[in-house]
Amino acid sequence: MAAPYRVALVAFPGIRAFDVSVITEVWGPDRTDRGAPAFDLHRAATDTTPVPMRGGLTLLPDRPLTWLTDADLIVVPGLDDHLTPAPPPVLDALRHAHARGTTIAALCGGAFTLAQAGLLGGRRAITHWNLIDLFRAHHPHVTVVPDALFIEDDNIWTAAGTAAGIDLCLHLIRLAHGAEAAATIARSMVTAPFRTGTQAQFIEHPTPRADRNTDALAAVREHALRHLHEPLTVADLAAHAGMSSRTFARHFTAATGTTPLRWLLDQRIAAAQRLLERTDLPMPEVARRAGFGSEVTMRQHFASRLATSPRAYRTAFSTGAPVSEPAGNKPIAR
Repeated sequence: MAAPYRVALVAFPGIRAFDVSVITEVWGPDRTDRGAPAFDLHRAATDTTPVPMRGGLTLLPDRPLTWLTDADLIVVPGLDDHLTPAPPPVLDALRHAHARGTTIAALCGGAFTLAQAGLLGGRRAITHWNLIDLFRAHHPHVTVVPDALFIEDDNIWTAAGTAAGIDLCLHLIRLAHGAEAAATIARSMVTAPFRTGTQAQFIEHPTPRADRNTDALAAVREHALRHLHEPLTVADLAAHAGMSSRTFARHFTAATGTTPLRWLLDQRIAAAQRLLERTDLPMPEVARRAGFGSEVTMRQHFASRLATSPRAYRTAFSTGAPVSEPAGNKPIAR
């Protein structure tokens, strides 16, 4: 049995209780009976003094900062007051961890802490959209990417506010353990398993007329998932919704925060990931069922979006002895 994946939650006064809860919910429960990986989550701080949080809550550290040297992943919660200075030992520990090559992730205003540590200078980062001006004013050497849920630069991940922190945590699960592990945890949390970092931080508030299109767009997305193996186009989806292509694309982006083509590609990648994890289907058949048309096209999209190949992905994340799927066109969809 593989050793548990070690996750360090960095704790100090001023961290947000919501982000602490997200980190704890993602990596804390034992879900191995449902096929999820084993995790070893600990709360690392300068000492064992309870860490106060807003709302009368406290967090009890259970490891010293030296435990960060043992961690596979370090997660920094956001802050209630985004200019809260982190204790110098915390900043030193983060710098040393990055120098060792440990993956570091910050949720929401946690980007301010990483910037204090000097880890974001000259790098791309994101934080909550309402904090971007404040962040730029205090950390002008950071390249802020405003329209994203989460991004990575030099093994440092930052995320936008609140729900985007959940998206990043699930994405980190997906990278380390595969799409099925992320989906298992997402199902347990009753949340969406797959929102890409390139989606907008917020979607437009639909107008009353757009509200009447909500069901139509949901039906179109369901239709697309059932027919991923077909060469769907935006025009096809628009026709299914009874709209012009331009009107459909505008309403789709307003409702989902991403374009129809990008959404469709994300779903095809997700379907291919699951097929690679769960089946021993040959690569051309995986590509066909996921709607890529050819193995070459699927390989190109895997390289672009996941920085790996389908074969390498299967090697890393295949769930034991694969079982062939029954013949048929319906892809495995999330």
